[in-house]
Amino acid sequence: MQATLNGHVIADSDDIVEAGGYQYFPSTATRLEWLEKVPKTESDRACPHGVQFYDVVLDNTRSSRAAWSYESPRPAMQAVGGRFGFWQDVKVE
Repeated sequence: MQATLNGHVIADSDDIVEAGGYQYFPSTATRLEWLEKVPKTESDRACPHGVQFYDVVLDNTRSSRAAWSYESPRPAMQAVGGRFGFWQDVKVE
């Protein structure tokens, strides 16, 4: 499975965990150099799993909050800890 944005492969792995309708890629299969941590919003801080969003920055284009990870997932989401999910402009297929 791949996560792509404008023809660039951001993440590529067969080791995918699905939760809540999203696919989560291992950090080792993700181009972390293209992700920029963004400040947490009030809604982010209220998330029980410690969500951290990232902008995806490629070719001088920023896709706002298009990636996320859970810094302290509760037991129900433990399987996605240390992994990245993608949405909005990023295609996952």
